[in-house]
Amino acid sequence: MSPKNKITLAYSGGLDTSYCIPYLREQGFEVHAVHVNSGSFDKDDVASLETRAGDLGATTFASLNIEEEYYSRCIRFLVYGNVLRNNNYPLSVSSERPFQSLAVLSYCRQHDIKYVAHGSTGAGNDQVRFDIIFRSLAPDIEIVTPIRDNKLSRAQEVAYLSKKGFDWSIEKAEYSVNKGLWGTSIGGVETLGSKQSLPERAYPSSLNATEPIEVNIEFENGEICAVNSKKGLPVDLIRKLESIAGAFAIGRDTHVGDTIIGIKGRVGFEAAAPTVIIKSHELLGNHTLGKWQIYWKKQLSEWYGMMLHEGKYLDPLMRDIESFLQSTQKNVSGKVSVRLRPYGFDLLGIESEKDLMNTSFGSYGEENLAWSGADARGFIEIMSNADKIYYHTNKDEQP
Repeated sequence: MSPKNKITLAYSGGLDTSYCIPYLREQGFEVHAVHVNSGSFDKDDVASLETRAGDLGATTFASLNIEEEYYSRCIRFLVYGNVLRNNNYPLSVSSERPFQSLAVLSYCRQHDIKYVAHGSTGAGNDQVRFDIIFRSLAPDIEIVTPIRDNKLSRAQEVAYLSKKGFDWSIEKAEYSVNKGLWGTSIGGVETLGSKQSLPERAYPSSLNATEPIEVNIEFENGEICAVNSKKGLPVDLIRKLESIAGAFAIGRDTHVGDTIIGIKGRVGFEAAAPTVIIKSHELLGNHTLGKWQIYWKKQLSEWYGMMLHEGKYLDPLMRDIESFLQSTQKNVSGKVSVRLRPYGFDLLGIESEKDLMNTSFGSYGEENLAWSGADARGFIEIMSNADKIYYHTNKDEQP
């Protein structure tokens, strides 16, 4: 292979993609490391990644910021739909992958590069998420996956880097951490089995606040627009709320589910802002949406989250579901009060001009103002017709 064969490496700076740089150079590639920032890396972080990539032997380094696109094309729909996979996981990593893949693909096109590499193993979901994007939109680009193809363990990768003169301690490789705007995933030896939970040291953040506080989160047409009455752009407000709620170590849990490749999997995560935002938005929606809007939103949101998790972002059905979810948000405006406390939070209540708890009609369990007792009896009489007919016809089935 000619040394001039260029390859774009989707580079995170972690163990797997760090291994890939010297390995790919040995295979005759000119490595162009591309880091895709989905909202969690500042200038110092990017500078550190660039230095590391250069030290490892990358010819060039580029950092592509996609946080605004990631929010507008994905996160806001996850909020609209209150998407929590298996009722706890806000799709922190799986929701990033399509946009990271699209950014890397765009880089390949711009620089006429015909090879792309990533650090996924053969036993996880990310290999599918990355490859589906490349195979669907760029079948002419060849995918190279050293970790997957060589079935490498993390210990083997560390040993290889050490042999090449790059220090990467076993302790540093103990946990695989993927941090983004919509949360952080953590994998380690504890998540490989079913019994153990992640220790405190595995989480990037720590508990720094112990006295409960109240915060107000405002939404306008379903989108976060203010925190504690201070307006801002959604991406900035997500980051601000993360700094406030993250100090309470909120949003930590372990997600257990079915992987794309058919095996069960566990991953730890922490997602303070996403968890608080989703549950606050859900409460506001329960007050401002109609019964059947809420019902169908739940059904379609479940599908949306499942397909996104399984790498099917490009499916045209996803655009149809997004259109529905957005159409449900025109009345989801108001303020939600939340109490933050160590490792958890409480939803206190909402204020909204669109609140359907209109006391001019009645108060649940207290009084009826817009109908009479006779109206209620007639309503119940009609509502019971179907059951009366069924049990009149099938007397042997009466309980």
